[in-house]
Amino acid sequence: MKNKKSIWNKISCVVLTVVTIFTANPMPTQAEIYWPQAPQVTSPDAIVIEVNSGAVLYEKNCDTVRYPASITKVLTTLLALENCALDEVVTFSADAVFKNEGDTSHIARDLDEQMTMEECLYGVMLESANECAYAVAEHVGAKLGGDYRTFIDLMNQRAKELGCTNTHFNNANGLPDTEHWTSARDMALISAEAYRNETFRIITGTKAYQIPPTNKHVDITYLNNHHQMLHYYKTSKYLYEYCTGGKTGYTQAAGSTLVTFAEKDGMALVCVVMNTTGQDQYLDTTALFEYCFQNFKSYNIAEHKEYITAHEKSKGVMNNQSSYVTLDESATVVLPVSASFSDAQFSITEQENKGDIVATLSYMYADRMVGSVEIVPAQVHLIESYFDKQVAVEEEPTQNVVKVKPAFLIAICIAFAVLIFLLCSVKRLYDNYYMIRHDFEVKRERRNRFRPVEKRRRRRKKGDSMFR
Repeated sequence: MKNKKSIWNKISCVVLTVVTIFTANPMPTQAEIYWPQAPQVTSPDAIVIEVNSGAVLYEKNCDTVRYPASITKVLTTLLALENCALDEVVTFSADAVFKNEGDTSHIARDLDEQMTMEECLYGVMLESANECAYAVAEHVGAKLGGDYRTFIDLMNQRAKELGCTNTHFNNANGLPDTEHWTSARDMALISAEAYRNETFRIITGTKAYQIPPTNKHVDITYLNNHHQMLHYYKTSKYLYEYCTGGKTGYTQAAGSTLVTFAEKDGMALVCVVMNTTGQDQYLDTTALFEYCFQNFKSYNIAEHKEYITAHEKSKGVMNNQSSYVTLDESATVVLPVSASFSDAQFSITEQENKGDIVATLSYMYADRMVGSVEIVPAQVHLIESYFDKQVAVEEEPTQNVVKVKPAFLIAICIAFAVLIFLLCSVKRLYDNYYMIRHDFEVKRERRNRFRPVEKRRRRRKKGDSMFR
């Protein structure tokens, strides 16, 4: 009886342990909606955008219309990269040279001087050379079948495409002009788009550059990046270890303007401050970067599969074979460190007349857009109807995920416990069988051993009776 109780106690412990391991699934609790408290900055206008997700992490008067000064050259450089090769030869016209000398930023180019587009863009971004920006605009405009004004029209068109609503450009370099204005938000949108261009990132992150001798200059022209958070050209006081580039700007009308890029822990940030005084632009930008890096975290959307269920429920999207979709593997969502990916609310917006884009998946948190990703048809070949057989041959193998219900796990555990009990019972019967067999053999051996003695005794008794 004692042995039976011991066996059942062991079985109970095993079952309890297995059930606890497989069914322990505490109910997830959603963190309280919370947006971190931002630092105080002296810049009148400021904004921080995470480049990959498009999430706005900080904003202050970012829709106020301001003069941008030389941060205009971010868009000038982007348009040149989008429309020209780096080895194209740019020739400096009289307008490029003589309209942009004097009390402006320049590198003293001469009439009919020739430089490659690459050399011109380094002059634009590092030394903020106005004559280089003008010559680049003329070159791109002529290449598009027009002139300098063609490039200006392209600037305004591209800004509109990027979602700018408070912007009108009237020159390519940012010199004072009453018809040339923008806002911190619009400049952040432009700068984020520029930073997605790999060649732009290389140029804006270069600390020093050398222009070789040209047809007008026999000496090397040395360039230094004027952004003090990146390069110690003037001072090392404002250097910031995570800074990856940017563009400075200043006029009396605009005050100091600054575009800065920084990367850390999977986040790429662009900060724009405008209408600042003194060196506040560097101090404010550093404070805002530290605030964002310490209080926010980036999540990769493709690593979280909630979008699949929502997408399958959208019959307007998934109504034919082209709905077998994929999404950008690099798309991200940025949330406060106190939140988790599941705290973000997502929605699907179907896209029409946007080429291969089927829909856009948008994520919201604390009434803010914190990330989005475009859903496009995957490049697959369907052997039979997806809805009939659900068999597809993909270019790359996918990983199947099998979900097991808790009830099924409990049934497995019970069956496992019953199996253990049966094994124990069989073992007990097996042990008892051999014990009984052993006792029987011992008794039989004893009987065989004493049988001759008994026979002799019986014979003696028989003999004695004969003599009587």
